[in-house]
Amino acid sequence: MRRLIAAVVLSVLTFGGTVACGGDDGDVVTKPKTKSPASKDGSKSAKPDGGGEAPDPGKARVGDTVSLQGLKRGSRIDATVEDFVDRAKSANAVLEPAAGKKWVAARLKLVNKGAKVYEDAPSNGAQVADKTGRRFPATLGEITAGPAMATPVKIPPGEAARGWLTFEVPQDSAVTSVQWTPDSGFAADTGQWQVG
Repeated sequence: MRRLIAAVVLSVLTFGGTVACGGDDGDVVTKPKTKSPASKDGSKSAKPDGGGEAPDPGKARVGDTVSLQGLKRGSRIDATVEDFVDRAKSANAVLEPAAGKKWVAARLKLVNKGAKVYEDAPSNGAQVADKTGRRFPATLGEITAGPAMATPVKIPPGEAARGWLTFEVPQDSAVTSVQWTPDSGFAADTGQWQVG
């Protein structure tokens, strides 16, 4: 009986580790598949703290599209951070950032390039990083910039979903990048965009 339990536990850990880590083929994708006209001249590159280093022209920025492999075979998503707001304003008088915090937000567009319906809760796979290396997950928040990304989404092949993802960060945080990973953060590929 102990051998059977050990075998079951080992197979669960092995399979679970493969799914959670996305296997060995995963990558943080920073090279854009396509560059938007706005990103070519840098007009969409947010500078939340008014300074910092110049963006790397070889890395994806606001307006650029990256192509990401999903968790399921044949699943491919073209993801674009279309806009970024450093101080997002709440559209709800009840829900506000906590004391000493602010909201930042990224408008994400997802295009299903696979042959089957793509289902996801996009906010689960999103995070931002600041210049000190701190990372912050998406949070609930209605903002005046526009409607939130739906959760869950079911995107038929060739169609898109678009909406804002909100993040709560310290007031003094200078966000430098947005990351998004398909399949609620479990896919192998992660897209990354410079925003500061």
